[in-house]
Amino acid sequence: MTPENRNLIMAVALSMIVLLGWQMLVIQPEMEREAAEQERIAAEMAKSGTATQATGQPSVYAANGTPTIGGSAATPKAVETAKRIVIDAPLVRGSFSVRGARLDDVILTGYKESLDDDSDNIHFLQKTGSDMPFFAEFGWSSSDANQPMPTADSLWSADRDVLAPSSPVTLTWENGQGLTFTRRISINDDYLFIFEDSVTSTLAGDITLYPYGLVRRHGTPATTGMYILHEGPLGVFDETLKEEDYSDLRDAGANGIKVIPETAGGWVGITDKYWLAALLPTQTKGYNFGFQSLAGNSDRYQVDFIDPNGMLLTNGGVVTSESRLFAGAKKVALLDYYADQLKIPNFDLAIDFGWFYFLTKPFFYAINWLFGVFGNFGLAVLGFTVIVKLIFFPLANKSYRSMAKMRLLAPKLQTLRERFGDDRMKLNQEMMALYKAEQVNPAAGCLPVLLQIPVFFALYKVLFVTIEMRHAPFFGWIADLSAPDPTSIFNLFGLLPYSVSFLPPFLQLGVWPILMGISMFLQMRLNPVPPDPIQAKVFQFMPIFFTFLLATFPAGLVIYWTWNNLLSMAQQWFIMKRVARGET
Repeated sequence: MTPENRNLIMAVALSMIVLLGWQMLVIQPEMEREAAEQERIAAEMAKSGTATQATGQPSVYAANGTPTIGGSAATPKAVETAKRIVIDAPLVRGSFSVRGARLDDVILTGYKESLDDDSDNIHFLQKTGSDMPFFAEFGWSSSDANQPMPTADSLWSADRDVLAPSSPVTLTWENGQGLTFTRRISINDDYLFIFEDSVTSTLAGDITLYPYGLVRRHGTPATTGMYILHEGPLGVFDETLKEEDYSDLRDAGANGIKVIPETAGGWVGITDKYWLAALLPTQTKGYNFGFQSLAGNSDRYQVDFIDPNGMLLTNGGVVTSESRLFAGAKKVALLDYYADQLKIPNFDLAIDFGWFYFLTKPFFYAINWLFGVFGNFGLAVLGFTVIVKLIFFPLANKSYRSMAKMRLLAPKLQTLRERFGDDRMKLNQEMMALYKAEQVNPAAGCLPVLLQIPVFFALYKVLFVTIEMRHAPFFGWIADLSAPDPTSIFNLFGLLPYSVSFLPPFLQLGVWPILMGISMFLQMRLNPVPPDPIQAKVFQFMPIFFTFLLATFPAGLVIYWTWNNLLSMAQQWFIMKRVARGET
């Protein structure tokens, strides 16, 4: 065995070990740890009774003289006895309590937890009396510690019982010492809540008030555990995306991570894979933003903003503040719309498009447009594949023409190896001379493959992170293009009455991964056969390797690859026939 063959075999073997080992030793244990962590948090909350409200009187100033946000006093579950205002919008339902006026119950009516007919809608923001509270709060901090500010215990009065797009709710609360707080909450037809706060004063003197907003989450949520996707706190400041993992905030402690942008505007929030709760303050002012993990018996995470300069409120005067909260599905067109209409910088970066953003987002819009044409995202992916093939058509033609000539040169190359097999330098010289005489580039077949690698990963991102692909069906058994093929050869694709969920994901070979492997095998049959028999055997195993690898990938991506292989075979077969007939 030559050193080149030995190195090739070692490289392939190591690649398989790394990829399969990653699945078994990293991905699966990470998912198991996430599940165990959720059980631990739920048990701790049930035992200690910390599944309650957890903010109190906003403190006035920190030791450094900076106005601060929120508090840590616990409030009993009895708070749920207060009246709740019903939220009734086209895409959102839920409620919020007049005690505290926190937005803590948001259900997304357009999305379900699973594909089951009886599946519940996504319950995004969770009540402060639930096991894992997740809520948004807006309020004021004060320069006077003796002046009470609205807290989680404050009982507001409301002018109506239902919040709908056509009927905003106005809340009022008086602190009993000369300040009257008014809050007008409205919602549009999507997921945007608008909070218009004002304070009037009958005080003898002046007071400075600092408007703030926060989103707080109790418990560390289960995540996908994939390094290619960020889930957790994030924000854009000075038009630059900043992402923080839950573990980073736990390490940072109660002091958290502060961000003071150099320019006005910005936003901050907490994101899941498909859902986002984001604070959107007025973009014409400057704010201080923060990420922190709060002290307590369980994990609690908070993102917030505050106006560091404050507003001077004089006797008989009024100060106003307007903020927005996005609480819903991360639809690309919707985030782009708000970024444009509200001048929110890079709001679309709430979707983790990744390093290939310049490809991923245009790919999404292309597939989404094709979906409008075909009415099926699977057909849209197939149509997108044809467009990609057309873009690479000239380059692929040149590559396949060179490969066809290489196939015709195979007997001559074999003769050279027999003549100069013991003289590697002479053999290489003769082979280069033959390539030059026949005008063949032996490396031409690699270029289209290399150029399509970014396309592959960008399409993977589109299928993995965009909510438009979530639960998008194809035909037959593919009910979700963003999930792996649910069938498995080890129970005869569902014909045998037992589950194979105990197997590692890469062993659950579905129909489409197998079809992809077959198409890849047939495509390789059209390529020039390596003259070295060991190299030829290694390449024969490549379709098997990729079959197992793609068993864990979204079905939409496997369909794309299979269809791409079929189109490539048709194009390659056509060119081979022309070259064989001596046509150019």
